[in-house]
Amino acid sequence: MTLTPTNTEMKLHRIFIKNELPAVLAPLNRLANNIWWSWDNAAQELFSSIDPDTFIELNYNPVALLETLDPARAQELAKDTDFLKRLKAVKKDFDDYMAEPFQRDAPKIAYFSMEYGLHISIKLYSGGLGVLAGDYLKEASDSNVNLFGVGLLYRYGYFNQELSINGDQIHKYPVQKFTQLPVEPVRNDDGTWLKISVPVQGRIVVAKVWKLPIGRINLYLLDTDHEDNQQDDRALTHMLYGGDNEHRLKQEILLGIGGVRAIEAMGLQPEIYHLNEGHAAFLSIERLKNHVKQDGMNFNEAVEAVRASSLYTTHTPVPAGHDHFPEHMLRNYLYNYAGELGIEWHDFVALGRLNPNDEGEDFNMSKLSIRLSHRVNGVSKLHGEVSQEMFTTLYPGYTAEEIHIGYVTNSVHYPTWIANDIHQLYSMEFGENWLRDQSNKDIWRKVHKIDDKKLFDVRHSLKVRLLEYVREKLEVDMRRRGERPKAIIDIINNINDDALVFGFARRFATYKRATLLFRDEKRLLKLINDSERPVIFLFAGKAHPADQGGQDLIRHIIHVSKKPEFAGKVIFLEDYNMEMAKLLTQGVDVWLNTPTRPLEASGTSGMKAALNGSVNFSVLDGWWAEGYRPDAGWALPLERTYEEQHLQDELDAETIYGILEDEIIPTFYRRDENGISKDWMGFVKQIIAEVAPTFTMKRMMDDYYDRFYLPLGKSQKAASENNWKPARELAAWKQEIISKWSGIRVTENNSLDNVNEALTMSGKFTAEVVIDTNGIDGKDLTLELCGYRRLTEDKLELIRTETFNLAGQKDGMATFKLSTDPAYTGVYEYGFRLRPVHKLMPHAQDLNLVFWV
Repeated sequence: MTLTPTNTEMKLHRIFIKNELPAVLAPLNRLANNIWWSWDNAAQELFSSIDPDTFIELNYNPVALLETLDPARAQELAKDTDFLKRLKAVKKDFDDYMAEPFQRDAPKIAYFSMEYGLHISIKLYSGGLGVLAGDYLKEASDSNVNLFGVGLLYRYGYFNQELSINGDQIHKYPVQKFTQLPVEPVRNDDGTWLKISVPVQGRIVVAKVWKLPIGRINLYLLDTDHEDNQQDDRALTHMLYGGDNEHRLKQEILLGIGGVRAIEAMGLQPEIYHLNEGHAAFLSIERLKNHVKQDGMNFNEAVEAVRASSLYTTHTPVPAGHDHFPEHMLRNYLYNYAGELGIEWHDFVALGRLNPNDEGEDFNMSKLSIRLSHRVNGVSKLHGEVSQEMFTTLYPGYTAEEIHIGYVTNSVHYPTWIANDIHQLYSMEFGENWLRDQSNKDIWRKVHKIDDKKLFDVRHSLKVRLLEYVREKLEVDMRRRGERPKAIIDIINNINDDALVFGFARRFATYKRATLLFRDEKRLLKLINDSERPVIFLFAGKAHPADQGGQDLIRHIIHVSKKPEFAGKVIFLEDYNMEMAKLLTQGVDVWLNTPTRPLEASGTSGMKAALNGSVNFSVLDGWWAEGYRPDAGWALPLERTYEEQHLQDELDAETIYGILEDEIIPTFYRRDENGISKDWMGFVKQIIAEVAPTFTMKRMMDDYYDRFYLPLGKSQKAASENNWKPARELAAWKQEIISKWSGIRVTENNSLDNVNEALTMSGKFTAEVVIDTNGIDGKDLTLELCGYRRLTEDKLELIRTETFNLAGQKDGMATFKLSTDPAYTGVYEYGFRLRPVHKLMPHAQDLNLVFWV
């Protein structure tokens, strides 16, 4: 009898078998599952000592290390008295750190971001925006403020970069194993996993909520990649910045709407919502709906409640960089929200448009964010000004400098980015617990007491460490690409530990101008092949998979680096990540940055270099426009000389070559009998003493509190009293003003006859204006004298404002008077601007109405 198998298909089930450590090693699990270890040197050294090679292979991930730890090795460690002693010390440091109570009596803040750069092993970031957000949460923990983060937990994250032999960028997406991350499920009271649902195009998408502890605070992450969802919806949290524009829309719906629902489900009740870029703007739409449904508000009342507690931070200096979606796409996903808010679809879409009646205009996430936020800021002083210019069209009647967009210059988390050897050197001179006051320049100026040779030797050792890493990485990467053995050997042998090393590492976008240095290869060749003064240029960075222009820049640098005359002198390092960034910013002599001005919103890599004593050479754009000092680095001017970009590029390249030839290279190699350049160490000490302390994350955190969080906390508290009575009254007042505004008329205007009269400096400018206010109380109006200097045919500069006095009201007429001294001589333009005022309005544009007399 022949037996025929009825089922030969393999049936496999997945099981997770958790490693168990000996009881004496149990604290390792608690330490590993809070990424405090990522910025505590003793904790990192503790985990590394368990198995140094494996720790490196696992991207310095202690959770993965413990999961894969051999039981025999665990038993060895349990008997290792030195290891146990160090474990006890690290545990005590962690316990003491976690036990410290909140230091601020301040509002609770929910911080939303599409990406977070916390550590190389946690693939939640692509570049600067994410690393900034990660540094910010770490500082929130160190400063012990009442803040938590909200984001998405990606299965694949952003891509890993490989290069082909021709320099083509290859995108790899290794899966992220959540069991090897310091994340844990958020649980309901009954122990089940907390899940929230979000409507997406007529169906329900379910997201699990995870918690990632960051020292004393938490980051909450949404995950749709599970069996409750269909495949398309599972992919929502697969890749960061992957997919098309519609996929991006769905991700932003998940982040904003889903994030608010997760917060509500956890009962966190923040007073302030901070939107780190416009990706999270839909959170305000969900909050509007909640106020309408839960608090019985109408739409306008809900707007006041949401605005009073919202801060929007923009990071993008060009209009094209702000996310926008066509109306038909938005309709497919959010049409029902208009009905739930009690408004027409036209009015809903108008929240994200400049012109509400332009049906062809896309829905812009930045415009939505601005309209539903009391406060808005850029990420450097210059970027704040650029943003004011960019969004002036939202506020007709105001010049750019009047727009209510402020700034907080980005900064970096000192413990994450400082080299331990440099930190030890600082601490010996700066004193105990100096990090609690890390933005105090008087402390940093003590660096001048450190012996030049001692600081030079530490800096040199960091460069040697970097270049050894470069050699090892190049050998592995070039062999994988199939490069010829001789070419590999030539490049590695040409790397000189004593060379002057420049670093250029960042996202490869065309405006960053990574290849500016190669406009005159013959001149560059002369620079780098001087045997007495060797020079190395290190490049690293990723281009977005859809950015062919950025990928062409990488290809060009690879092409140059393969030329025999550039071998080992021009080097591109694959797969730029946070660990490589640390080695580069700690080890190079000069940090190079050459963006097209003014397209660098801030930039933070140069700040990391400055912390470690690496001198900066950059265009005066972004943060360097504030940080530059002629005794602490070098700069290309902020002002453009040519409108045509190719001519500006040519001029900038010539300027770079000249500064390299005449200043930077001679200064570095001007050595004394001890082999030290006193002049160079002067630059190093000045960038440490005068630049670095201004760009620590502690200063940035303090700025956000002083400029935005504390004022927002007051406005939120004022608006929410008595079941939001002030917000409701403000909304009603605004509607009344809007309904009457078009009926305002000027009945008398007795002011200077500017056609037939000239005003002298010793004279008085007087004016009396009588206005029919159409029933608006004159106390709810302010009349301003606005003086302007005309810069171009279509651009005015506001140079002065003076407020009229309300002299009286009678029979619906308000009389305004002004008498003031002239402040300037010359030809100027002026006008009288009437606008509404209310004690709860945070700025003049809060009710965007003006009437020119």
